Amino acid sequence: MSTVTRAQWREVYLGGSPEAERRIFDRVARQIMLTQLKNRPTGDAPVVAGFQAKGTYAVDDAHLRFADDLPAELQVGFARPGAAYRTSVRFSNAEGRILDDREPDLRGAALRITVSDDEQHDLLMTNAPVSHARDARQFAEFAVATAGGGVGRYTGLAKLAFVLGPGETARIVRNVVAARRRITSVATETYWSRTPIMWGGHLAVQYLLRPFPDAPEGGERDGPDFLTSEMENRLAEGDVRFELCVQRYRSDDETPIEDAAVDWRTPGAPPEPIAVLTIRAGSCDNPVVHGLRFNPWNTTDDFRPLGNLNRVRKAAYDASAAHRDRQRWLTEAPVRNRLAGAAMRTVFGAVNRFRPWHRLPDALALLNLASLRDVLRRDNLIGTGAVEAPPRVRKAPPPSTDEQREFRTHEGRFNDLSEPGMGAVGAGFGRNVPADRRADLDNQPNPVTVSRKLLHRETFRPATTLNILAAAWIQFQVHDWVVHARHPLGVDDVRVPLPPDVPGWANTPGGQLEPEMRIGGNVVPAANVASHWWDGSEVYGTNPGLLLRDGPRIRLSPEGYLPVDVDGSEITGFNEAWWLGLSGMHTLFAREHNLLCDHLKDRNPGWDDERLYQTARLIVAALIAKIHTVEWTPAMLATNVLERAMNVNWNGVPPRDWLSRAGLWLTDVNALRGIPETNPDHHGTPFSLTEDFVTVYRMHPLIPDDYTFRSVDGAEFGHRSFAELQGGRADDELRAMGLSSVLYSFGIAHPGAITLHNYPQALLNLEREGEMIDLSVVDLVRNRRRGVPRYNDFREALHLPRIKRWEDLSPDPETVDRLRAVYRSIDEVDTMVGLFAETPPPGFAFSDTAFRVFILMASRRLQSDRFLTADYRASVYTQFGLDWIADSTMTSLIRRHCPDLEGVVPSNAFKPW
Repeated sequence: MSTVTRAQWREVYLGGSPEAERRIFDRVARQIMLTQLKNRPTGDAPVVAGFQAKGTYAVDDAHLRFADDLPAELQVGFARPGAAYRTSVRFSNAEGRILDDREPDLRGAALRITVSDDEQHDLLMTNAPVSHARDARQFAEFAVATAGGGVGRYTGLAKLAFVLGPGETARIVRNVVAARRRITSVATETYWSRTPIMWGGHLAVQYLLRPFPDAPEGGERDGPDFLTSEMENRLAEGDVRFELCVQRYRSDDETPIEDAAVDWRTPGAPPEPIAVLTIRAGSCDNPVVHGLRFNPWNTTDDFRPLGNLNRVRKAAYDASAAHRDRQRWLTEAPVRNRLAGAAMRTVFGAVNRFRPWHRLPDALALLNLASLRDVLRRDNLIGTGAVEAPPRVRKAPPPSTDEQREFRTHEGRFNDLSEPGMGAVGAGFGRNVPADRRADLDNQPNPVTVSRKLLHRETFRPATTLNILAAAWIQFQVHDWVVHARHPLGVDDVRVPLPPDVPGWANTPGGQLEPEMRIGGNVVPAANVASHWWDGSEVYGTNPGLLLRDGPRIRLSPEGYLPVDVDGSEITGFNEAWWLGLSGMHTLFAREHNLLCDHLKDRNPGWDDERLYQTARLIVAALIAKIHTVEWTPAMLATNVLERAMNVNWNGVPPRDWLSRAGLWLTDVNALRGIPETNPDHHGTPFSLTEDFVTVYRMHPLIPDDYTFRSVDGAEFGHRSFAELQGGRADDELRAMGLSSVLYSFGIAHPGAITLHNYPQALLNLEREGEMIDLSVVDLVRNRRRGVPRYNDFREALHLPRIKRWEDLSPDPETVDRLRAVYRSIDEVDTMVGLFAETPPPGFAFSDTAFRVFILMASRRLQSDRFLTADYRASVYTQFGLDWIADSTMTSLIRRHCPDLEGVVPSNAFKPW
């Protein structure tokens, strides 16, 4: 067992280590939330605290004064002789249900001692000297077993006997029954911490709050809320005073740190008065204090809580508070779903060994995909962020502001209000498969050779079911989702030796030929420069000061185009890798934002500019998410199954589709509604986009090298190469031809197919921020150095069979010969190469292996986002905003801003016009 020892006392971590204990605590936090759900009188009732649900009295103007003769060894931190501090006090009943004060119960007292804005100390106590639970596990299991009351409490206790054993269960029940009693006043009770805290570097103590001996007894128990009125009457007559005392640690046997079921009231650990708490006469019951979220970890290192029952309280109390404040949610699947889902995973797991999902009838294919998504959620969400183990002290978290609750922040903070930094700018990338960085294979085979033999476009291969808008759209989206920070060339370069048949490479524009490619290295550790959320950051940016605004509107030229900076680059949220396709998308959505501002202002004349801007931004971001879900994706994955699946993701199952409704009622009732009608669910792992997600969205073959432009009325603008549509030239071309003509020209032309031998020539010698790069080589190098496994390992981690024969990877004999010549083994094939080589399912624009990551992350980007689930509601978006999103498509958006295309754009704007 792992231990931490101070002086004579020691801490022992459950599971043997802080990391193992943290995993246990995560489960306990979930159990506490489940307890709170079970304690609700009805399914739609508000969630209340799992413990101390009913406050009886609270004040914010009490004061705690330390004794003038405070012993020297107790003079630690804020505990100084004669020091006095303003203190908030809350008394409560202990039950997780709102009960009559006359019923027997435990009672609690909580203090928040405010030393300064940056230092508070929460002390939590109960009017029983010892805990019923020895440790965190017993605490959580008993809470779940007894939640909800009634008959369920007794059946829960019966189950508990199998979990904890009959002896421990009987002991717990006896302790609880003995501790639960009727009282006449909260002012005449003694309250014990029951768990120890550190006091300075060496002492460990428990603390207690006891009334002064002259405190008058309480009166009659008159009414269900008599404890509140009794305290009010008592304070009308004078002050209420308590002594704060400590009991010192003696030994592991007499006063253990980890076993909270042992009573510290021994002759060797007498209570020592150290301070007086005074609740002033006339203090009124304060609803703000009732709303405080107390936690013993709101303190400093000098007073760190000790023992596993204290350590679990940080996670458990935070989860409890966030749950009832609508900052964290728990989605429980009915028993039938758990049983049927397990059976379905078993059945389809067997079926898929012989027949892939896309070769099943549509109804079965949908259920197969749902089953596969469950497996991927279980096995392929891997968090990489730093976790707090063991817990650390903190200052009391401030409540979230109205702006944080109602609007997206530009940097992506406060989407998850219980973990404000989740998914924000600077958060690291997660994983869908375990990282496998193999430095010995960084240049094996040489990525330049791989690129030239297998990736370079020799003849343009079109994707005939799509148009170029689909290519522009995905780049527009990727800039919202994932941006790796990188060093400029010359700082921590990645050096790729050239193969013998390549004479040299100019790494800078006009530079000398060198015997190696140098690539600007990624900043390590890898963090996202964009936010991970689907928040339209490509339009609005992650720094609100960089976007030019006219009040609530985005600044555009009189003709409706984006302004440019001194270097000729469009001023927008994100303008790297800029070309005409991006320029058109950004212009279209900037115009949409401004139109929404005008509509919102007409309907809400009292709103200020910031609220107009933020609400329009919410609507635009959600509209982008909807377009991607129900239009772009079905265009890229053109099958009936995927069109139905993606519409279910957003809109839910149509009422007339009784077969799908019956299947999901049985296996996943939460999927019957569209994701915007559900609550956030991170599926056990903090939300982030992943390195594997970045890998499968490497879709550069979609970009053609050559373009022809014409207007809808037949006017010719001529031919352009991709190089002529990049950078500052993009804006000139857009203004010269007009947005309508650009969109029309893209709509009637095909992008490239996502396959081998089709990487755009224009991206093989590309100037980017002072360096010359072969982007195909960069893509290979980045995947290898970011630890993305090679193709066969990648497939296996996603529950697909390994490829054993070259012929199974590609049906083209020439491609098979090249693969054999480049790679020593099929197990060394790069993931990007394998994804491009693989024959996609019928109708798919990309491979089934890539689709596995898509299945998982497409739903996750919606399901984790508070603004696309719990707060996708009229009070946030306005009913006008929700209706606008529901009624809008990419087609209607284009028609709105380019009315001359009214009769041209098809129902799905990403398919050929």
